[in-house]
Amino acid sequence: MKLRARFPRLQLLFLLGLSAALIAESRLRADTVVTSDGQKREMKVLGVSGANLQVQIGSGTLGLPLATVKEVQMLQPPEVVQAQNALVSKQYDKALPLIKSLADKYQGIPVDWARQVSGMLGDLYIRTGDLSKAETAYKDFQRLYPNGGSAQADVGMARIAISKKDFATAKAKLQPIAEAALKDKNVSSVDGYTYSNAFAALGEVEEHDGNLPAALEDYLRTVTLFYHDPSAVSLAQEKADALKAQKITVP
Repeated sequence: MKLRARFPRLQLLFLLGLSAALIAESRLRADTVVTSDGQKREMKVLGVSGANLQVQIGSGTLGLPLATVKEVQMLQPPEVVQAQNALVSKQYDKALPLIKSLADKYQGIPVDWARQVSGMLGDLYIRTGDLSKAETAYKDFQRLYPNGGSAQADVGMARIAISKKDFATAKAKLQPIAEAALKDKNVSSVDGYTYSNAFAALGEVEEHDGNLPAALEDYLRTVTLFYHDPSAVSLAQEKADALKAQKITVP
């Protein structure tokens, strides 16, 4: 399989520009909440409080049990893009409070960007070396998103294993996700984010095992195929460039 870089920085600029446009659009319309009985209601989503989704209807506020909320249609707040920018530039001290604040306010809402924020919190704790908090964050992620957070949380737990030099455990968690990614013909934004991180992490495992061509291939899969997480793309590109400088090629 031949893979080559496709201007990931341009992809990043496009994705961030698109996010900014969507954020501007969100100011022009109300959020939509779909409940488990199939009803759709337009209202302003304020965040999560305990087990309730806090919403504003007219001049009043109401708490809807999250267990009764099937889907929320709302666009991401600008802090998500700000946190992504900070991650790409490795400004973890700036990204962490942004993501923590977003997670505290929106974690548990069934919308793609909130799921990603929930997973990013664990990722950031790994980047800052706080493995205990990272593990707690991933477990919270699995609890809050039982139908859509398992794979992303598994990638996070694999990263914790890598940090502990337990590469066998990491590989066992990552390989099924990587295999599923290569078979996925309709990648969603949530799955794409997971796959992006999975291949970047699997590249680290292969590099440790001395299989440098496979490591390069995994890094380039993040860069060229699953570039949904700009931070993972940036790190994978750095590692791919280092391997190519050693004259390593894709098998």
